[in-house]
Amino acid sequence: MIKLRKATLYDITAMQKLVIQEVKDGIILARSNDEIATNIRSYILAFKEQELIGYAALHIHSPNLSEIRSLIVSKSARGLGVGKKIVEYCKHEAKELGLKEVLVLTYIAEFFEKLGFKEIEKEKIPEHKIWQDCIKCIHFPVCNEISLIYKV
Repeated sequence: MIKLRKATLYDITAMQKLVIQEVKDGIILARSNDEIATNIRSYILAFKEQELIGYAALHIHSPNLSEIRSLIVSKSARGLGVGKKIVEYCKHEAKELGLKEVLVLTYIAEFFEKLGFKEIEKEKIPEHKIWQDCIKCIHFPVCNEISLIYKV
């Protein structure tokens, strides 16, 4: 059975271990332990028994816009609905907070489209988002990610 819970500071080491290959491959942005700690309340973790098998963060950009960041599911748990559970949790949390939109930047648009997200032009993403995060990416300025929005 898969259980979700909010992250604590004690989870950071396991979180970094889970995402290491995707960071090396340039699929997910590297986040320092300090950055994760500062944003720890944004993270939702998925466990199978005692093993961390996935997580994401719901980052708030403004009173209207949030973003699902760093969605990761361990290779051994892919295909079990873990990613879907995490995204649905983030969408529910965004609604509870009164947010209007949830943004994702991804290489796997089909996954998010199945969950109600619609593709948008990157030019519609708020400028502060682009400069704050994208400049840290190994692919910047040539980005192949697809931007999608979910209307809460």
